[in-house]
Amino acid sequence: MKTANVNGITLAFEDSGGSGPVVILSHGFLMDHSMFDAQVAALKNSYRVITWDERGFGETRADADFTYWDSANDVLALMDHLNIASAVVGGMSQGGFLSLRVALTAPERVKALILLDTQAGTEDPATIEPYNQLHAAWVEHGAVAVQDIIAGIILGPGEWSEWFAKWGAMEPNQFTKAFNCLMHRDDITSRLPEISCPSLIVHGTADVAIGMDKAEVLRDSLAGPTTLVAIEGGPHAANMTHAEPVNAAILQFLGSLA
Repeated sequence: MKTANVNGITLAFEDSGGSGPVVILSHGFLMDHSMFDAQVAALKNSYRVITWDERGFGETRADADFTYWDSANDVLALMDHLNIASAVVGGMSQGGFLSLRVALTAPERVKALILLDTQAGTEDPATIEPYNQLHAAWVEHGAVAVQDIIAGIILGPGEWSEWFAKWGAMEPNQFTKAFNCLMHRDDITSRLPEISCPSLIVHGTADVAIGMDKAEVLRDSLAGPTTLVAIEGGPHAANMTHAEPVNAAILQFLGSLA
């Protein structure tokens, strides 16, 4: 992977290159840039697609506590590093959290948003204690103790040995920093009307981590032209398990921006 020294971190990223419009995709919690392999393959002939490893995941370390506002600034700093004035910015779950914050921080640099299985609010209070227990079990016993539960939440049924291996290799302190960022994020729902760029919302109907009602809040609150596409049977990471309909929605949306 390529790297950029920005905001006091060494940020790892992939850049498909080319002269097409720029699309920057940010991954979900416990994932890395590779979760967008299917999207990169579908887009790279017409678009310059940039994916990256966020703090605490993949090849980007979190050396201190951070927030999704810091992650939003990482996107902007990466754009500066690559001399990109503006781009379509998007992400899945926590990648969507930070993408919304990019649009709030520097609206003039965001041509449009792609929001995959994400929301603007905080965690449901009912999930806080179970998630805290998952975190404690991971730190004490390793990812193997909770990997099946986590895969069920994010990926749904399937064979996920590649991700189990990645989770098993994570340093506990990196996981903890990223977990604290996730659980202590602020609610930006009231600020959604400030975002006026075009937005595509894609959401799996079987997402057990973030319900469809959260996607509907985004649709109803964002000020710009907004499209919500439901992916029938899609789990939280619908872009991975249901790549074909997700890619079709993204390509149609990007084509409409021309």
